[in-house]
Amino acid sequence: MFASAQHARRQFLTSSASGLGLAALGSMLTQDGLLNQATAASRESVVNHVTSNLHHFAPKAKSCIFLFQAGAPSHLDLFDPKPKLNELDGKPLPADMLEKVRFAFIKKESAVLLGSPRRWRKHGECGMDFSDFVPNIASCADDILMIRSLHSEQFNHHPGQLLLSCGRATFGLPTMGSWLTYGLGTESQNLPGYVVLTSGRGSSGGASLWSSGFLPSHYAGVLFRNQGEPVLNLANPAGLSNEQQRRGLDALRAMNQDRLEEMGDPEIASRIASYELAFRMQSAAPELIDLSGETASTQEAYGVGRAQHPQATGRGNVADAHLSFARNCLLARRMVERGVRFVNVIYEAWDQHSNLEADLRYNAWVVDQPIAALIKDLKQRGLFDSTLIVWGAEFGRTPLGENRTGREANTGRDHHPFAFSLWMAGGGVKGGQTYGASDEIGWGVAQDPVHINDFHATMLHLFGLDHLKLTHRFQGRDFRLTDVAGKVIQKWLA
Repeated sequence: MFASAQHARRQFLTSSASGLGLAALGSMLTQDGLLNQATAASRESVVNHVTSNLHHFAPKAKSCIFLFQAGAPSHLDLFDPKPKLNELDGKPLPADMLEKVRFAFIKKESAVLLGSPRRWRKHGECGMDFSDFVPNIASCADDILMIRSLHSEQFNHHPGQLLLSCGRATFGLPTMGSWLTYGLGTESQNLPGYVVLTSGRGSSGGASLWSSGFLPSHYAGVLFRNQGEPVLNLANPAGLSNEQQRRGLDALRAMNQDRLEEMGDPEIASRIASYELAFRMQSAAPELIDLSGETASTQEAYGVGRAQHPQATGRGNVADAHLSFARNCLLARRMVERGVRFVNVIYEAWDQHSNLEADLRYNAWVVDQPIAALIKDLKQRGLFDSTLIVWGAEFGRTPLGENRTGREANTGRDHHPFAFSLWMAGGGVKGGQTYGASDEIGWGVAQDPVHINDFHATMLHLFGLDHLKLTHRFQGRDFRLTDVAGKVIQKWLA
């Protein structure tokens, strides 16, 4: 009897016009305790494409630019100097330290420590350490929160990238950008709330790193291309006018709306919203990617159009990545100006199992100038305090030199999840501080350990979201970005 009554109420409410029935249904289920507040509001925002108001407390950040360095840079050669490691260069670790450790490629029996030839200097009033490979980022030291004590349980790329993106190393989960747009919506009517920009070889995780998982597909990241149309099939076919397309979309919307009213399936609402957004993007996206309105000095600052590095080499030198990354950083600023909630700027190039010296120099050169320009540009435009900038990867690199069979030994580093670095700036973060520490050779965490789930909890907090309350019920369980862990790190907050 109860099930029949519930079905009747749902059928009645989903028969209302213009998506109001779906919103009313969400409200009813929330009151009945069958749907949490976040889920209900998100269904309404899918239909109406409006900004949600699910802040649990006052936010500091409005948008996020996540600079994802796929492949995992060596923290030991960029952000975390280890004089002791240099003293022990060429020496083995005690056998008991290696007994239960798994590596991707290192052969334990002949592995030795590998020091870093980098030159280090303190920067800013805070005296933060940076290597000579990132002088431009170092000039922003007083704006940066450097975290040297991140750790993970995943030592291979795809699982590590899933953990960083989704909170668990599992397929089918929503990513950070999906959770943020699910909770907060978007402030842009003509662009997606979640955009992905890529450079380099392409990340191991591929599209799983911007998936909406079990959330409605409306919350998935939209991949913008580096050439041609920013989004495939966005332009009208030859001979189809905007008026004809509008009539076609109206007819399609009416059919989808009829089906939505019958079934109450949020994926149908997502489909309606996606078609309408695509129509609006036909004018907004070309304007967005047209940089002709940017001053020559701005483009020069980001490195748009810059000459190739004289010693270009290795994994990072793919498809003019130095140009696409610079352009993508400038596009990221233009996107947050236009209300995009989450921009994921991916550069895959950092998996230096060999040729570390030359390849890391080039990779760092690719990203150093554009990222520093992005920070300074956001500050100049008054967007820095409301934009959270994150620089991070799935793990770090081991203090042991890699000795894989078939390669020259000790010219690179293997995957290392036990201690690595990530940094943040803007968006309510307290800059000019170094948080946590790895041990004297960079092997493990020595002070203030930070798990990926702690990072996610704090990130959501900066957006006014309680990570324990931003949930979605799926298959009988309330899921969240931080899974069953995570704590907000108060010392990071301005």
